[in-house]
Amino acid sequence: MDPIGLVDRIVDAVMYIDAGRRGFAANKQDARIFYERGIAQALSAFLEVQTSGDPHTIILAEYTFISQELQFCDKTDRDAIGSLTQAIQGFDDAFLVLGIVDDGTLYKAVDKAFPHHKDYRVSGFPKDAFHIACRGHATRIKNILRSPGVDGIEKALLKQRAVNLTAAQNGYTKKQKAALGV
Repeated sequence: MDPIGLVDRIVDAVMYIDAGRRGFAANKQDARIFYERGIAQALSAFLEVQTSGDPHTIILAEYTFISQELQFCDKTDRDAIGSLTQAIQGFDDAFLVLGIVDDGTLYKAVDKAFPHHKDYRVSGFPKDAFHIACRGHATRIKNILRSPGVDGIEKALLKQRAVNLTAAQNGYTKKQKAALGV
């Protein structure tokens, strides 16, 4: 999967979604077309990403989406800005730990640094920055899904993004397993 092409598709999708939302607010006739085109394009990209099973690609897609949402976010919406900024920072940390898990020797030291109590483990492996970012962001997405007034097609996209975060964690757990020689 071409990461640059993926990023471009997601950036375009978010631009269409935002144009549609702004069009709804201004009562423009073509707003629904832009909105649905953006949702369809994003959903297609996220479905493709899920099939890759690659944790790096999955969080790259999510990181790109939320970074674009932050760019289009109303500057007075402090709650959304804070939530998106926190998610971006979490994924920044997740990208760092992805580099570490590929080095088995280094990751064995990480494993020793995490308590072996179940509260600090996911499937027996360290609940590190990757797992924390995915779980935190999945909670954000589930909270949005519970909000009244979310369009049905946008719910489908949100559900797919949540599924992708689980797929990312599963793929990452495989990397942890390989790094620790289990």
